[in-house]
Order: sequence, then C-alpha cells, then structure tokens
Amino acid sequence: MSSARQELLRLLATKSFRLGEFKLSSGGTSDYYVDCRITTLNARGSQLTGQVFLEEIQQRGWRPQAIGGLTMGADPIVVAAAVTSGDIHGFLIRKAEKQHGMGQRIEGFREKGARVVIVDDVCTTGASTIQAIETAREFGFEIAGAMCLVEREEAKGRPSVEKAAAPAPFVSIFTATDVRREHLRQKDLRIEPLTD
Repeated sequence: MSSARQELLRLLATKSFRLGEFKLSSGGTSDYYVDCRITTLNARGSQLTGQVFLEEIQQRGWRPQAIGGLTMGADPIVVAAAVTSGDIHGFLIRKAEKQHGMGQRIEGFREKGARVVIVDDVCTTGASTIQAIETAREFGFEIAGAMCLVEREEAKGRPSVEKAAAPAPFVSIFTATDVRREHLRQKDLRIEPLTD
C-alpha cells in the first residue's frame, strides 16, 4: 500500500468512522457509519483523495478525459482528482434535471463520446453510483471505470454496480472492513498503559 493510501486510510478511520446505531440511506441499520466527506473535505484528506484516486486510475490504464459522479458524495472527490491531475476535467451529475437556466443534469465537462470515470464516496446498495453511470451513458459518455472510496460490502452493492458498469470495471479504494480494522488499531494505539 502506498504511503498516501495508508495515510488516507488512517484519516478515514480516525475522522470519518463511527461506531453506534445508524440508519442508512438504504433504509437499513448498521452498527457503524462512514462519513467520507469529513475526510474528503479536510485539507490534507482532499490532497490524499486526489492522489490516491489518480494513482488507481493510472495503474489501471483507464486514461479518462474526465471524472465525475452524483452530487454530493462525489463532489469533493471529483474536484480533488481534477485539480491534482492538472489535465483530467470534472463533472457533476444532479439528482434531477435543473428546472431553470439550461436545465442540465450534468454540470462541468460535457463532451459526448469522452472516456470518463464515475466516482462515489460510499457504496452501500450502489444506487447513486448506478444512477451516475446510467446518466453518464445516456448523455453519451463512455465509461472507463467506476470507483468508490469505501465499499460497505453489502450483499447486493458490488454485484449491482458491476452489472450497471459492465463492461467497465468497478473498483473500491477501501472496504468498510479495512476502515473498521484501522479504526480499532488506532484506538488501541491511543490506550494509555496501566501504571501502578
């Protein structure tokens, strides 16, 4: 694991991961929650997010012209990766068409036929990633790949996104297991030793 990737994992584990009882957007409940935006909107976290996403994209040889996803989870990832790259553009997909102005659903980069990467912060059921993939394809983008920062490893999440993205691959930077393990490791490191 690269040093940037390890540092990003550490930030997610210490800043974004919480244990407790939480209601998820899918309607289910969970004993943990990962609020990636606390990390991706952090100054250092944003730098690391851009670097790690770009490293993964380059390693896979995708060569996209742009990176984008459904607002709002994708927003900080898109900006971080675009700024860090210096040559990959960004676009954001609204949840519904804008009712004023030009009525666009996709904001930012808009070149039909362009190779793009779809990103998201957390993948649970994959619904927002799938919506972004479908909207991007309807617009005329070619999907090079889909990525999420943290995959919650829900039974239907990955298979649903893989089916929607196919033939493009779906990649997660981290799994929820990775983040939980690092969270517990960091917690253990902070425990003060017992003294007599």
